[in-house]
Amino acid sequence: MKTYSSTDAKREFGDILLRSQRAPISVTRNGKPVAVIVSETEFQEMKLQALRAALIEGEQSGDAGVLDMVALRARAKQQAGLVG
Repeated sequence: MKTYSSTDAKREFGDILLRSQRAPISVTRNGKPVAVIVSETEFQEMKLQALRAALIEGEQSGDAGVLDMVALRARAKQQAGLVG
């Protein structure tokens, strides 16, 4: 992964945007990593992978029982102080 200081990243921002379409770009400040610039396509893929992982984890966590929306609404209203 190519790395730029924040000063260089600011000066070369247009070039960095173009390079980020091919590979992530790391940005450092005072020698420490502070950000990674990735393409929109790669970012969307990362979000999709995280969602898939969360769904798989949820499925593997066991049966949570039946989802009772009426009971959930009643409990939410009670917690909000809308029902006595």
